[in-house]
Amino acid sequence: MEAIRAQVGGQSVLILREGTTRSRGRDAQRANITAAKVVAETVKSSLGPKGMDKMLVDGLGDVTITSDGATVLKEMDIQHPAAKMMVEVAKTTDDEVGDGTTSVVVLAGKLLEKAEELINKNIHPTIIVDGYRAATEKTLTSLKEIGIKVSPTDKGMLKKAAMTSMGSKLVSDYRDFLSDIVVDAVLMVAQKDDGEYKVDLDDIKINKKAGESLIATKLINGIAIDKEIVHSGMPKRVENANIALINSPIEVEKTEFSAKISIERPEEMQAFLDEEERMLREMVEKITATGANVLICQKGIDDLAQHFLAKQNILTIRRCTQSNIEKLAKATGAKIVINIDDLTSEDLGHAALTEERKIGEDKWVFIEGCTNPKAVTILIRGGTDKAVDEADRSIHDALCVVRDIVLAPSVVAGGGAPEIEVSSRVRKWAESLSGKEQLAALAFAEALEVIPITLAENAGLDPIDILVELRSRHEKGELWAGVDVFNGKVNDMASLDVYEPLSVKEQIVKSASEVSSMIIRIDDVIASGRSRMPSMPPGGPGMGGMGGPDLD
Repeated sequence: MEAIRAQVGGQSVLILREGTTRSRGRDAQRANITAAKVVAETVKSSLGPKGMDKMLVDGLGDVTITSDGATVLKEMDIQHPAAKMMVEVAKTTDDEVGDGTTSVVVLAGKLLEKAEELINKNIHPTIIVDGYRAATEKTLTSLKEIGIKVSPTDKGMLKKAAMTSMGSKLVSDYRDFLSDIVVDAVLMVAQKDDGEYKVDLDDIKINKKAGESLIATKLINGIAIDKEIVHSGMPKRVENANIALINSPIEVEKTEFSAKISIERPEEMQAFLDEEERMLREMVEKITATGANVLICQKGIDDLAQHFLAKQNILTIRRCTQSNIEKLAKATGAKIVINIDDLTSEDLGHAALTEERKIGEDKWVFIEGCTNPKAVTILIRGGTDKAVDEADRSIHDALCVVRDIVLAPSVVAGGGAPEIEVSSRVRKWAESLSGKEQLAALAFAEALEVIPITLAENAGLDPIDILVELRSRHEKGELWAGVDVFNGKVNDMASLDVYEPLSVKEQIVKSASEVSSMIIRIDDVIASGRSRMPSMPPGGPGMGGMGGPDLD
């Protein structure tokens, strides 16, 4: 490390401010690659069904237990800039396809390790990057060739992919039951548009509540709201609910400017109160006239209005959140009305049942039995808060996997089978290249094998024996031979119903290749010195502001 100076006419001139450090050439590359490899090593042991979990404790003492790569990296307080790029690539993969976050970091780490070996052999980073780019294109082409086309609404295949996604999580014992919920939820909110399906996972509301066990998790054909009914005199259960959604307060509006009312006699006071009561009664009558028997309001409701609504047997919830109101509109078919005067019977939504139920210590309102809902709820239960949080992460990954297949209906078998197959195809193709680029392409092909090797290591198997057998089985044309971690041997993963979306595999290869190429090309790291806060206000003590007292 060195401060950045230049010699001019025998004098040392400071180019950047004091405290700036610089490392360049091999040192910079080695430091960056090492930092990125350390991140990959951290999450490597959590890959696959036999992977281990990580316990992360933050500065406040909050504990997270997970095997989800993106969550592990997000919770770690990583400082090194190259290591932060690995965190970013995991986050991007999570945002884009929702799964494969551990795989992308492990593959990027291996690509960097292979690149470091080539740099040590004096191969220029630009040649390595060019070789990696060409190998990436060949890998993506090979993945498309081996992908299996499926129907976007094939429940059987979607369930297999969801079960594969959950197989490496804490909830793996319940994956059969949970994957049915996940597939049903995605297919309910999927909408066909010009022959293609569109899925917005925001339409699937996830509610978490510790208590009971994971087997009590359920899909609600509608929306669950963590609010209770506003008045004890209202019905707790309404069948064949006609639901009004209102986005304005049911109160007497206050004037926007200051106003004084001069009241001199008790009769005038009574007339004033009577008028307020009449206005509130009128509002409630307008709601009742539409045939609504359930009212959900985003704003406040006056106590007197609550009393009138209770007398009309209208089940009412107030201060419902914007997102809940929007999801209710999608689920029930209701229109959100801003002005009560505009409310008509055509604006009402419909549900088979609206009911208040006790969940743990809280009261929630369930609106379910919606016909053809475009928004649904998954209520996750579990023994502890930690179990519920991990179930939430696992279900999110499974939802993303099912969505990926509905959007791009193509799958590959899991267990490292596609990586081995593609690796052998890239290796054969690389032999046709000339010059040093061939070495980079071969290194890329070798790096792809890190996924099956890591799966074998995490299952306690001998990675070399497994790799040799995998290569020989693929040479014989066994396309889906992969690592069967449960039986501890090489097996046909398609016959075991282990499937993953093709789009996830493609995203892993693209992202890992891009981040490794970016880190390889860095040959100079210039870090500014950290700015220190002044220990006292400028001008010394007692000079805090203009016109202060003279302290002489």
